[in-house]
Amino acid sequence: MSNIITAYSIILTIVVYYFVKRVSKKYPSPFTTPVFLGTIIVIAILLLSSVSYDQYEAAKDVMTYLLGPATVALAVPLYRNRTLLAKYLVPALVGLIVGTVVTIMSAVYLAKIFHLAKYILASISIKSVTIPVASEISKIIGADTILVAGIVMITGMCGAMFGPWLMNLLNINHPFARGLAIGAMAHGIGTAEVAKEGELQGAVAGVAMGVAAIFISTVLPFVLPHLL
Repeated sequence: MSNIITAYSIILTIVVYYFVKRVSKKYPSPFTTPVFLGTIIVIAILLLSSVSYDQYEAAKDVMTYLLGPATVALAVPLYRNRTLLAKYLVPALVGLIVGTVVTIMSAVYLAKIFHLAKYILASISIKSVTIPVASEISKIIGADTILVAGIVMITGMCGAMFGPWLMNLLNINHPFARGLAIGAMAHGIGTAEVAKEGELQGAVAGVAMGVAAIFISTVLPFVLPHLL
């Protein structure tokens, strides 16, 4: 029975994804972003089917496993665009570091304004790091691992939904800049979304996601105690 539910869950997720992709193309909007709309539809169908999260988890593990090869595959467009990446290396690093510092500081001081507990403040500070790295950082800085996972997911989803829309509004059209911004701020979920715009955006976002994770995991444990 469990194998049937797992197969059902995988097929359901794939079918819903392709459906919301078509909806997103026909009715472009932050709220038709596949990761947002697809999540709502899958949850609704699972609830109607009386399939619990524990039952769905086996399917999730299978699909998550496939993220490994998909992430490695980003190296292909990265290699193809290596000349352009080298050309913009210095401004990209400066922008990435400044952007990462700003997102940490803004999250921390916003949490302070609302007098949130220190463990919540610490959890928010790593909102722009991909979940596997954020989970490990949370153990070092005294954050709540479960809370971190939720905040990171929300950050990635909001970045995927509103990041491209906001850049369009501000006339930020350069593929390199778009990939860099989304990858650094919205990690894997944002990278998957911006990669649909083009090969270069996906490659840059993948690099930005990795470099931001390394930078934050190296610097934050030393800096955060002075901010709390």
